Order: sequence, then structure tokens, then C-alpha cells
Amino acid sequence: MTALTESMNWGTELWDQYDNLSIHTLKGIDFLEKYGHFVRDRATIESEYAYKLRRLVKSYQPKKKDEEDYQFTSCMAFKILMNEINDLAGQHEVVAEDLQANVIKELTALVKDLREERKKQLQEGSRLSQTLQNQIESLQRAKKAYDKAFKEAEKAIEGFQKADADFNLSRAEVEKHRTSMAQKTQACDQAKNEYAVQLQQTNQLQKQHFRSGLPEVFRQLQELDEKRIKNIKNFIRSSVDIERNVFPIINKCLDGILKAADIINEKEDTLLVIEKYKSGFQPPEDFPFEDLSKGGSDSGSSNNLNNIQLGGKIKDGGYTVKGTITGKVIKKRAGIFNIFGSRGNAAIADAKDDLSDLPPNQRRKKLQQKMDEIKLKISQESAAREGLMKMKGVYEGNPALGDPRTIESQLNECSHRLEKLQQDLVRYQGYLDEVIRGNQNNSATGSPRLTNGASRSHRNSGGSAADDDSLSSRSASDSSVANPTLNHNKRSAPGTPQLHHGCSNSPESGLGTSHTSLHHADSDQDQYDGNHGDPESEYYEADMLPAIGICRALYPFEATSEGSIRMSIDEELHLVETDQGDGWTRVRRMNGEFEEGFVPTTYIETSVFNT
Repeated sequence: MTALTESMNWGTELWDQYDNLSIHTLKGIDFLEKYGHFVRDRATIESEYAYKLRRLVKSYQPKKKDEEDYQFTSCMAFKILMNEINDLAGQHEVVAEDLQANVIKELTALVKDLREERKKQLQEGSRLSQTLQNQIESLQRAKKAYDKAFKEAEKAIEGFQKADADFNLSRAEVEKHRTSMAQKTQACDQAKNEYAVQLQQTNQLQKQHFRSGLPEVFRQLQELDEKRIKNIKNFIRSSVDIERNVFPIINKCLDGILKAADIINEKEDTLLVIEKYKSGFQPPEDFPFEDLSKGGSDSGSSNNLNNIQLGGKIKDGGYTVKGTITGKVIKKRAGIFNIFGSRGNAAIADAKDDLSDLPPNQRRKKLQQKMDEIKLKISQESAAREGLMKMKGVYEGNPALGDPRTIESQLNECSHRLEKLQQDLVRYQGYLDEVIRGNQNNSATGSPRLTNGASRSHRNSGGSAADDDSLSSRSASDSSVANPTLNHNKRSAPGTPQLHHGCSNSPESGLGTSHTSLHHADSDQDQYDGNHGDPESEYYEADMLPAIGICRALYPFEATSEGSIRMSIDEELHLVETDQGDGWTRVRRMNGEFEEGFVPTTYIETSVFNT
């Protein structure tokens, strides 16, 4: 069957189907072009699918405000899944690009070549057919001439015979008929010879046309059509290979999605919820029975039930049943330094700084996060300073590379930033130590429980002595938090002036020698007689020096030792005490938050009030 199929070809089997073969080859090329359009549209779909996948992943990327939720395993798995889908989109882009480059481009070029080759072969077939047709027409003309000459010759012979038999005609007439006969016979012979020649040429040309010329054209058309069909098969295989080549990566993406699903752990997520929202408080104790028949009942506890909302929250401050802190207890006491009337701004600023508005467990986590951030910044600044030091050394070793003095200002700025970060680290470490000490005390005496009564805003509100002690211990720590320099002072290097009674007489420790030196938290507690406000949350106005003028900072200044305060350039402060000859001036902030200390006299421009 195969040998028979190979022996059969268009030139021998379809020698008379020129028009049909022309139509068939045109339809075949049109079909190839149609397949090319299909591949192009499929590549477009692959590209659009990849684009939509990427848009889908982009639209579901976690927002910055939701990043904290992505510590849960389910959210982490979803994030990994989106990354894998993004890679999957990339593979569909590869399919589209390879189809465009390896299939569509070659297919378009092939269609163009096939059309040109078909046109060329059809033109050759038309030329051969036209040549044969011209030869056949020549043969027909020669045959017509031969027929005419033969008839004229027969007529001339017949006329001669009649004239020769007619005795009435003269001899001249008979010779005339003889001559005409001879001419017509000769013309007939010539026409006959011409016809024979044209017939021979026509037969040869026709044989050549149908046995070699036209079959060659048909053979070329057959090869062209077979080439088209073969390339369709190759293009289909190439399309499959292109898609199959990305299967391993697609499978890896799918495997990555399965691994992402495997990391989801419902128990771990529930523990993270506990870790995230656990306050560290215990549920409230039972309500005490109040026997109204007995006199002298605590007026403060008589409203316990009224202070509990239906939802389980305490109305007038204090802790809710859920273990959170209500608005009035969030108010941070500014310690003995808060002597200004607008205490609200200072309270908010302190609450944001030491995170005391959070429950103990959450406060510890947030403080640890802040310390980690500060440590990272310290490492970055240290690396930057080391790089500047190396650059300065290089400049000093080879002045042609640069001026070392240009590095000094950058080194100073870097050192100031590093010193500020170290101070912040010490301050947050103090806050964290305070939380740890509070947790240790609670573990020794029992975790703090939520009170069922209203929040105690004053020490003389009818609470117990134990409640007074707890408030006293908290107010002392709050005072140290409100003035961060107190915590920093506890960790200052030996020899640094301390801000308490008996400190050295250096210009920066002038607070200790002045007749209005600041009271220490312990001395305030000793002076408390129970009739005034809380001495740890409100400073006595009688102990505050009045402002005698206003000063403006000419240069920025960082507080590097105890007794001094930081100031920014062009910052305005209250002038409390003028320079006593030691080069330091005592100032106070004007932003409603009590912060007082010494700054270099040469760094400020003073304006004293007229008295």
C-alpha cells in the first residue's frame, strides 16, 4: 500500500485537474493561515490570563494595616499561595511569548512563502497550457488551409478533365486549365506538408505537456501542499512542547500551594490569637454582699452594680470584663513634673511613649518590638559610622582623594543619632524592666484582678489601704515614665551628676542647689498628708519657679548629661533662671508638658520680662 501510494502522484493521476488543484492548494494555504490565527488568539488569551492573574494577586496583596494579621498560618499560607499564582502567571506569559516567537512567526512566514510558490507554479502551468493551446490553434489553421487547398486542387483537376474532354475548346483553353490544375495541386501538397509538420509539433508538445511539463508543475504543487500539511503537524507539536516545557514549573507552583496549605495549623493560630489579645488580667472577683442593715457601709462600693453595664464593661473608667482598659484609666499621670494646667496633652504623649495604656502582656510585646527596631537602627547607624571612619582614615592617608573635614559633620550627625537611639533603648529597657517587675510581683501575690467597683481616681475615695499601696507603687513608676530622664539617670555612668538632693554643684546639676530644686518622688510621698491631690500625679504650684523671660534656641542641643534638656533650633522655651556664671541657663518647655533643665547659655538668645 505504501509503495502504491508513493507511485501515485498528482502529475499522473490528476493530469487533467489543473483548476481543481489550483482551488485545493488555495484552500490549504487559507487553512494554514486560519490555524495561525487560532494560535495567535490562543497566545493572546494566555497573555491576558497571565495579566489578570497578576492583577488578582496585586489586588489581594496585604495592606500595610493588615500586615500584623499575616502572622497567622492561614494568612501566611494565603500569601505564599499568591506568590505561587504570580509565578504561575509568569509561566503563562512564557507560553504566550514562545507561541508568538516559535509558532506564529514561522507560520506567518510559511504562509507567505507558500502563496508565492503556488503563484509561481500556477503561472508556469498557465504558460505551458497556453503554449500547447497556441500549437493546437496552429495545427487547426494548417488543417483548414490543407482542406481548402485540397478542395481547390480537386476542383482544378475536375475542370482540366472537363476541358480536355471538350473538343470545342481551343488548345489554349485546355493549357490554361492544365496550368491551374498544376498550381492548385502544388498548393495542396504544400498545405498538406504544413499540416503534417504542425501535427507532428502539436503531438510532440502535447506529449511533453502532459508527460513532463504539467506533471512537474503538479509535482511542485503536491510538494507545496505536503509541506503545508507537514508544518501544521510540526506547529501543533511545537505548541504542545512549549506548553509541556512549563509543566514542571507549574507543578512546582502547585506543589508550593500544597506546601502552603500544609503549614496551616489551626492550633497554632488559636494560640497566636491568645498571645495577641491576652491582657494578663484575671476575671473580676465575685460581688460582695452588702448588708444594708449594718451602718457605715462603704459608700464607694454601694454603686458597684450601677457601674457595670449590661455588656460587662465598667462605666466610669477601670478595667472591662474583657481585660482591656477604659478611657479614664488610660490617662497617664505625668508625675511630679506635670505642673501645668493642660495635663491631657502630656498624658497622651506619655501614653504613646511608654505604652502604659496597653494591658501588661500587650505592653511587653510592643516594648520588645520597639527595642528590636531601635537595635536594628543602632546597628545600621554603627555600620554607617564605621564606614565614615574608614573613609576619613583613607582621606587622611591620601588627601588627594578628599578632605577629611567633610566627613566630620557627617560623623557628628551620625554620633548624635546613635546617642539618641541608645538613650531611647535605655528608656524602653526601663519600661520593659518595669513590666517584668510588675509581672513578677503579680506572680508572687497573684495576678491582678479586675475590680467590680468604679475606678479610683483619688486616694481618699474610700478605698482600702492595700489599694492605696498599689496606687502608690504605680504612681512612682508613672512618674519615672513621664520624665524619661529619671530612668536614664538611674543608668548613668559613675560621676554623672544625679538629679536629687545632695547632688554635685556642677552647672548641669544646679537643680540640686537651687532653693526651688525639684522634689524627688519619695520626698513627695513623705509630704503627702491625705488632704491634697496625689503628689505623684500633680506637682505643687508653690514649688514651681515663675518664668522670668523667653529664650530661643540658636543651635540644636542634645541632652548628654543629667540636668540638661534637649532643644531644637529656633525652639522657644521659658526662661526660669539666668546664667549664674557657670555657662548654663535654666529653661522650661512651653508645650504644656513639664520638662525643665539646663542648656548652654551660648546656644540661646534670651529676652527677660520687664518687672
